[in-house]
Amino acid sequence: MDIKKLLQSYKQFFSKEKLFTLLQTKPGKLGSKLLYTTMLLYFAFRRNETPSWAKNIIIGTLGYLVSPIDLIPDLTPVLGYTDDLGMLSFGLVTIASFINKDVREKASAKITGWFPNWDTEVMEEVDSVL
Repeated sequence: MDIKKLLQSYKQFFSKEKLFTLLQTKPGKLGSKLLYTTMLLYFAFRRNETPSWAKNIIIGTLGYLVSPIDLIPDLTPVLGYTDDLGMLSFGLVTIASFINKDVREKASAKITGWFPNWDTEVMEEVDSVL
């Protein structure tokens, strides 16, 4: 499977509105790591310094998350979002050099704004592998 072609096919599904609606309405199903990883990618995309090749990876990855069509249907109990987390992890590792302190702070602020009782240990765990 060509990952670049796969990501290109999912770019059409991305929109900020779809993404934020998904994240705010299904945080329990998505899980903390997936939520934080998604916000890191989103804010890395918004940086002017992030090159277009990295932005293409981010949009394809986030498009995969919000797409109604993916490898493991999101309605599948337990496994539903595991493929999404794998795809987001791939995207995050690929563009990790564009995740700076500002991106981390914006992602953290957005999540804690939505969910005031958020466990910040998850953020520290994800940040430690970047």
